Amino acid sequence: MSSPVWLFDLDNTLHNASAHIFPHINASMTAYICEQLNVDETQANHLRMQYWQRYGATLLGLVRHHNVDPAHFLAETHRFDRLHDMVVFDRALRHRLEHLPGRKIVFSNGPSAYARSVLSIMGIARCFDDVFAVENMRLQPKPQAGAFRRLLRAHRLQPKACILIEDSLENLRAAKRLGMKTVWIDRSHGKPAYVDVKLSSVLQLPRAASKLRSTS
Repeated sequence: MSSPVWLFDLDNTLHNASAHIFPHINASMTAYICEQLNVDETQANHLRMQYWQRYGATLLGLVRHHNVDPAHFLAETHRFDRLHDMVVFDRALRHRLEHLPGRKIVFSNGPSAYARSVLSIMGIARCFDDVFAVENMRLQPKPQAGAFRRLLRAHRLQPKACILIEDSLENLRAAKRLGMKTVWIDRSHGKPAYVDVKLSSVLQLPRAASKLRSTS
């Protein structure tokens, strides 16, 4: 049986972005919206959340409704003075990934430069065949079907050969609709039917690999 292709989300899947990185990005996005749209902080926060909930990414709403330059937005809102000090991860991850059979691709709604920097800091960049970031999705982020289809076309993959590892249920639901296997990284109780395997940590993935592969 051939090895599967593992599609890894980045933030809150391979590392803990909620501790430091997400608060920084959220504050940067709010400040960016204040400056570019000439609104106060309350209005900016409202727009940031509204567009994120509606489109899956704040950027998409800003591009559609305010003609914001996407490259400028991504560069400005993912600017970190001390990113190395903000990335929270388990150093055992590299060993686990190295012993996971099959191709591995990072599939992230974040910009490529940010994703590659985080992987480098974690020392796991060489574990992955590619980083498929929001620029590669033509700004159509997960869970939009276009994001998945562009990745599948770019790497000449069939959905049934892929396993998506994510913290986002919306993204996992979209993957399952296309025929992918799904792994949910979450510490809560229970799991929806479209999740094949639920793990409290990505470190547990090698132990679940045989089960996932047997049903691929």
